[in-house]
Amino acid sequence: MSVTVDDELWSAVGDPIRRRMLDLLLTDGGGTATTLSERLPVTRQAVAKHLGVLDRAGLVHATPSGRERIYAVDEAQFARAVAQLASVGAAWDARLRRIKRIAEAIQLTRDNRTDT
Repeated sequence: MSVTVDDELWSAVGDPIRRRMLDLLLTDGGGTATTLSERLPVTRQAVAKHLGVLDRAGLVHATPSGRERIYAVDEAQFARAVAQLASVGAAWDARLRRIKRIAEAIQLTRDNRTDT
């Protein structure tokens, strides 16, 4: 089972601050760098940089509004990320089941040797 992973996408969501930003944007329906910085433990400048990473990965898009930009989650790209995560999770579940079967077979072989 081969899973194509978008490294830029996963690098973007790999940071806990960016994941929290996505959560806030999803919950609130959008926000600016200023409004996000008021709810996060980082400066407005750091929020703006994080938003740039999320924007390059396609996870958010910005709409100009006066002197600010209102950011919102790109639902299609977010759905793609969720689907990719589910696919990666399924692949790892299959790998772990195989590892478990191998470990059980090894243990059974060891148990049989000690019984004889």
